[in-house]
Amino acid sequence: MFASTGRLTDLVCGNAAANEIWSPRATVQAMLDVEAALARASALHRVIPPGAVEAIVAACNADNIDGDALMTGAQAGGNLAIPLVKQLTAVVKASDAEAAKYVHWGATSQDIIDTGVVLQLRAALDLFDADLRSLSDGLAQQGDRHRATPMIGRTWLQQALPITLGLKFAQWLDAVTRHRQRLAELKARTLVLQFGGAAGTLASLRDKALPVAASLAQDLRLTLPALPWHTQRDRIAEAASFFGMLTGTLGKIARDISLMMQTEVGEVAEPAAAGKGGSSTMPHKRNPVGCAAVLTAATRAPNLVATIFAGMVQEHERALGGWQAEWEALPDLARLTAGALSNIVGIVAAMEVNVERLAHNLDVTNGLVLGEAVMLALGDAIGRLDAHKLVEGASKASVAKGTSLFDELAANETVTRHLSQDQLKQLLDPANYVGEAQAFVAAAIASANSKQQEQ
Repeated sequence: MFASTGRLTDLVCGNAAANEIWSPRATVQAMLDVEAALARASALHRVIPPGAVEAIVAACNADNIDGDALMTGAQAGGNLAIPLVKQLTAVVKASDAEAAKYVHWGATSQDIIDTGVVLQLRAALDLFDADLRSLSDGLAQQGDRHRATPMIGRTWLQQALPITLGLKFAQWLDAVTRHRQRLAELKARTLVLQFGGAAGTLASLRDKALPVAASLAQDLRLTLPALPWHTQRDRIAEAASFFGMLTGTLGKIARDISLMMQTEVGEVAEPAAAGKGGSSTMPHKRNPVGCAAVLTAATRAPNLVATIFAGMVQEHERALGGWQAEWEALPDLARLTAGALSNIVGIVAAMEVNVERLAHNLDVTNGLVLGEAVMLALGDAIGRLDAHKLVEGASKASVAKGTSLFDELAANETVTRHLSQDQLKQLLDPANYVGEAQAFVAAAIASANSKQQEQ
């Protein structure tokens, strides 16, 4: 028998920590944590008898809840909170019938569900914070290690001009640094209490409404918003947008790595591990399985983000479908993003780099990718257009005859009149035509380090 209640692929594109945060038990426990905090806050302001708190709080343990009955009740009631409160009340009543009268006092179902989701979001964002820090460190180390390692830059999947491998790491790092800033801003806006009662007025709590709300927020370590936000879903949509953008960046990294890992390219490889990346039929295969998981997440994420965005259009004071659409979309999106992030963290930290292949691939065009460098040097003497025409002709001859660009240019009188062979060799050395690559690497690392110090 299978012991797991999750999907068989939960660890292919997710990770254990994120899966636990959004597990059925954790979801129920988050809502019960809100119910327990509500009892404490209500008793503090004498809305309910202080003597009722102990029994209510003691009952707020997910182990007391029948999951199957909860699922069946949610089908009938339209949400999880209604059958949850029913079961919770029964558990409290078994130990203290008087205390059972005060379960869920003054709240509505959405208060419990939304605030529970915010508690889960907080745990998830803390997980992202730690992994983004690890990814930033890994990218900075790789960028620094390879800041001067030449490689070919590619545009439209074709060889373009030399860059450095460090620059590629730096480009990824720069995006990650921005995501870390977004995450900090997201926490401030999203980790807030939801507590409005039946129609968002807290009328049931009379003059104790605002004091109870403030104490509830303090108990749960959440910010107290200016007012309830039942059908204003921008906070949830911002979280989804962050997940979607981060997954897109991770997907870009995975795409680059997997392309560089192709047999014919062979410039980098995912870390080797027992049983990782093999084929069921081809013993020689070493598949980029980590990248595949990330790219799967990047493929699925946009539609999940779109679902949450579409659900923002809600009716009056309580949604009919839009809010409910978040219940599976947001956890799925968070799990996918967490899995993609942990995969990239592991890949970057122990990535294998084949410097010889990087050098070999720089030379597969016999120097043609350095034609621009020669053209600009000649342009100072004979003009840019004439220099372009000359180098273009030499490049075509090189391709037609299978010779190097150096051989063709060194045999051209116009070239040798203005450039010595040593100058020509210098111009055709990829390491001498990477522009400000190393400076850009340093800038990206400095920016990332500055972000580290802020936190």
